Amino acid sequence: MIELSNVSKTYGSGTSAVHALKAANLTVPKGTIHGVIGLSGAGKSTLIRCVNLLERPTSGSVTVDGQEMTRLSNAALNRARHRIGMIFQHFNLLTTRTVFDNVALPLELMGQKQSAVQERVVPLLEMVGLADKANQYPAQLSGGQKQRVAIARALASKPQVLLCDEATSALDPQTTSSILELLRDINHQLGITILLITHEMEVVKSICHRVSLISDGELVEDSEVGDFFTAPRTQLGREFLNDFLQLTPPKELIERLLDAPGEHTHPVVRLTFSGDAVSTPLISRLARECGVDVSILQAKVESIQERTLGLMIAELLGSPTQTQQAMHYLESHQLQVEVLGHVQRND
Repeated sequence: MIELSNVSKTYGSGTSAVHALKAANLTVPKGTIHGVIGLSGAGKSTLIRCVNLLERPTSGSVTVDGQEMTRLSNAALNRARHRIGMIFQHFNLLTTRTVFDNVALPLELMGQKQSAVQERVVPLLEMVGLADKANQYPAQLSGGQKQRVAIARALASKPQVLLCDEATSALDPQTTSSILELLRDINHQLGITILLITHEMEVVKSICHRVSLISDGELVEDSEVGDFFTAPRTQLGREFLNDFLQLTPPKELIERLLDAPGEHTHPVVRLTFSGDAVSTPLISRLARECGVDVSILQAKVESIQERTLGLMIAELLGSPTQTQQAMHYLESHQLQVEVLGHVQRND
């Protein structure tokens, strides 16, 4: 449904050139919800705007619903854009038009008759829960209601694709949850393919089927959401996950951490459990079989789209040989073991 092939976007030239996208490859199958996550300035907005050519790629091709957008004439591109809806972080509603008229705008631009506009807009307002707000103006609405108007407007032309540019970033958590539920329902009921960009892991966790991670203009990771949360392949992915789960060593421990092991140190590890390992008493078995004591500093369990993810930060207390055996034991049971550092033993 959406395919980006070696898409690059450069602003400026020479020494002042900014390479916002670097040979990006992305495939979003029909009817799926795909998230693109990254830090501010990573290239998320540039990527999503290249899909409908609000930003024209410097090189590469963009194909949407079988049409290579980068080869279309201006007239054909305008027609193709009618099949691509877009919602924005700050809603972009026209303040002098009512809710009804904001949603009707794309249909008016397409030259639709008033009867057809009425027939299309009324059920859309019912779908987004704003049937009773049709004659109100944006200034009379909450942030969540404004975004619902923007979603209805994006759906007015019956698009096959919906692009969401940080659609929930300006909303409070409760409102964000309701908007995500609405997007999930739209995807399920209408079969619309959704590509969304966000810096919020909760958004990805809640509704996405797949996720891509972008860093400095490059797509560095692409996987199913369950895999991304249970086994991110990059350091940046692990940092996003740790920030989301708020699982970091206590400050007083961080201050004591040494980068390299010594003769009288023991390791501090971050353990990631998934699948059957979450419900298996591996820590108690570890203590018995490897002769180490385990001091659990932090632990958390999350449910990620029918998968269970467990994380733990712990000190492994024992001799260097014992702690090495313990880490091998954990890895042999499909746990991810990350050594955060070493601390001085008290024995």
